[in-house]
Amino acid sequence: MRYIVIGAGAVGGTIGARLHQGGHDVLLIARGAHYAAIKRDGLRLITPESSETLDIPAADGPVPVREDDVLIVATKSQDTIAALDGWPSDLPVVCAQNGVDNERTVLRRFERVYGMCVWLPAQHMEPGIVAAHAHPYSGILHVGRYPQGVDDLARRIADDLGKRGLVGLAQPDVMRWKHGKLLGNLGNAVEALVGHAPGREKVVERARAEARAVLDEAGIAYSTPEEEAAVRGRKADVRPIDGIARGGGSSWQSLARSSGSIEADYLNGEIVLLGRLHGMPAPVNEVLRREANRFAKEKRPPGSMPLETLLALIDGRSAA
Repeated sequence: MRYIVIGAGAVGGTIGARLHQGGHDVLLIARGAHYAAIKRDGLRLITPESSETLDIPAADGPVPVREDDVLIVATKSQDTIAALDGWPSDLPVVCAQNGVDNERTVLRRFERVYGMCVWLPAQHMEPGIVAAHAHPYSGILHVGRYPQGVDDLARRIADDLGKRGLVGLAQPDVMRWKHGKLLGNLGNAVEALVGHAPGREKVVERARAEARAVLDEAGIAYSTPEEEAAVRGRKADVRPIDGIARGGGSSWQSLARSSGSIEADYLNGEIVLLGRLHGMPAPVNEVLRREANRFAKEKRPPGSMPLETLLALIDGRSAA
């Protein structure tokens, strides 16, 4: 079985590298300078305990496929449709992405879809290089069939992930875990906008409290921090890497790279959408969604909004 990792950035690059190290057949799909660097020099995976350059095959778009290929999509949610364009719809697709809308979107075109809840702190800021900050494992990955259940392929993927440097868990209720991760990711926009400003956690907690109320009203189950802590234990603690500053999460990195887009529509925007469907305003998440998108479009640097400005926008929206 060959794993084709579409989007070999922080998450996809780490997953592909660890699968390759575990002895599996891997093809990385990347773009631009990152693709050129991998093609020319290999993918360099840096962790708290090692740095290794791996000779992993790479391509910059769809290639001829085999019947035993598995697609692992690790792009941002706003790029999912474009990333899968040109790939045969009879292949299984694993959505190794934040947010909870990708699986439903992919199921329109692909019959076999799997959710993956990704706990994997990593960053990709230079072509050809991925830094994975967790130790002793680079990440913990929950895998299950969408919308629910575990089949033979889900079990095999989980087993393969666990061969080297990752923890793979087959989960019949993977979307419940992904909704729990969604609650955690609501702080991504806050970090992207105000950085690590003192007091930002109050904004994050307001966004999460608002989201929990919306999910409860919608009847959507989600994992709790206590459950997550029990599974995580000390398996993937974030540690420093010599010579590499860890700036921030995936949304922070999108602004730092001036990519022009950000994932807020599928994180905070998911709560806004559910709130509108169920008659519950979500002003905190709406402001975070709107401002994160504005920063991305205007290519503003991460952390450049004063916390006081963000709080004023949220309070003004909440009072409207």
